[in-house]
Amino acid sequence: MSTAGRGLHGHVLDTLGPEITAGEYPPGSVLRTDELAQRFDVSRSVMREAVRVLESMYLVESRRRVGVTVRPKSEWNVYDPQVIRWRLAGADRPRQLRSLTVLRSAIEPVAAGLAARHATSEQCAALTECALGMVAHSRGHKLEGYLLHDVAFHRVVLEASGNEMFARLGDVVAEVLTGRTQHDVMFEDPDPAAVTLHVQVAEAVRAGDAGRAEELTREITVGALQELDILAP
Repeated sequence: MSTAGRGLHGHVLDTLGPEITAGEYPPGSVLRTDELAQRFDVSRSVMREAVRVLESMYLVESRRRVGVTVRPKSEWNVYDPQVIRWRLAGADRPRQLRSLTVLRSAIEPVAAGLAARHATSEQCAALTECALGMVAHSRGHKLEGYLLHDVAFHRVVLEASGNEMFARLGDVVAEVLTGRTQHDVMFEDPDPAAVTLHVQVAEAVRAGDAGRAEELTREITVGALQELDILAP
């Protein structure tokens, strides 16, 4: 959601959230809402709304007579798409990208294998459409268009697995794919081999070949990790 759509507290979040996730406020730091309200030139009620959002992400906790305290990183909701976005925007980007890509490598191959067993005809058609869209945008520096189809492809794989836990990771995968593009952790044109692999995954899922779908998806995630070694060491 855009800052404008979230109103004044969105403006506060877009500054304070990245500051917290970047470590500018170490764990245990106490944030005074009245001081923050002055800093951002907003009312205390707006500041409280922003704090409630940060609390929902487990970045901070409010204590009576103490104030708003920054929580340890181990307690953050690291699966929250907004937290992922903030962390990818900071100096910790390489480690965050690697962590998320390793998560993908553990989950997506299994999800693709399950998708080959459970995908509906509509999901198979959607996978093929997404893969062809990736092919169409894989040349000529069309990374934004490529990203749209790439995100949609991986969402369908996770949803088609039939596992609701995997399906809920769609936003997480979308954030890491988006982060790679927005922060220039992608080649100017996608790796042709990776594009071909996506087409082959769609074919394997449609054919009901679970073993091949899993193997091909593992190749995709291994390739993504190798790209990080080059672009975000």
